[in-house]
Amino acid sequence: MKFNRIIYRIAQFWNVIRARPAGMDLEWALSKLTPEQKTLFTQLHQSEQAHSISVLRNLVQNNHSILENENQALVVAALLHDVGKTLYPIAIWERVLIVVSKALIPEQVKQWGRGQPAGWRRAFVVAEQHPEWGAQLAAQAGASALTVALIREHQNHCPQESVDRNGNGFSDLLFRLQAADREN
Repeated sequence: MKFNRIIYRIAQFWNVIRARPAGMDLEWALSKLTPEQKTLFTQLHQSEQAHSISVLRNLVQNNHSILENENQALVVAALLHDVGKTLYPIAIWERVLIVVSKALIPEQVKQWGRGQPAGWRRAFVVAEQHPEWGAQLAAQAGASALTVALIREHQNHCPQESVDRNGNGFSDLLFRLQAADREN
């Protein structure tokens, strides 16, 4: 079972690495962001931009009303959820290592992800801590508190603290973001 998941993730990885946002898709995504948020988004690697646009497209396909104002926090979170990775870019081979390691030894990857992004653990630290860094960057760019919380928790599989802290509706938005992110 794990072997099939590894093969799936590697294929998914190569599809993402080759991805580039189409001009119209990029324009569409940028139109959803403030100037400060656009600056953050454009710092993402092109494959990460394409991934973020795909996450937003998944959300739109599953709920056509997502682009209405009440869902602006989710729209911005979809586009900026991986922006923390811009602080410490990682190489392609490091991304492969992370994907395979998470499939084989997920608890060890979490341990390696603690600490400072330096040395051989650097890529694991980026993988584990980019949600927090991204939340801080989004807050500095004027994102709403809800957007910041969604970015911070987008990899958290037990967001109970966040549900309590952010009130009703947060868990639904987070679940939708996580589902769309997993599909890409």
